[in-house]
Amino acid sequence: MKEVITPLSSGLKKKRKEIDRVDRRLLNLLNERIRLVSEAIAIKQATGEKIRIPQREGEILERLKLRNKGPLKEEELERIFRAIIGLCRRHLPFPPPLEQKDNH
Repeated sequence: MKEVITPLSSGLKKKRKEIDRVDRRLLNLLNERIRLVSEAIAIKQATGEKIRIPQREGEILERLKLRNKGPLKEEELERIFRAIIGLCRRHLPFPPPLEQKDNH
């Protein structure tokens, strides 16, 4: 049976191709972020800086919330980026050392 192409089905096909293109870009950007975080961690270890700074993570989230124009809701944005930050940590090429609490 021959497929009947209607404006709706060709429009849907076009949108799906656009979605696939965005998905590829997201995948590339996530992999790039993981690589950059790994490089930043290596620099931090070489210079003796703390590996994880929760304040920095908070600043990242706040900056993104300010830039968000929707339709992504603020709580969805935060959930997604917390997952991305955690994902980057889990893909480190080496386990970060345990950080000592400052007793001062």
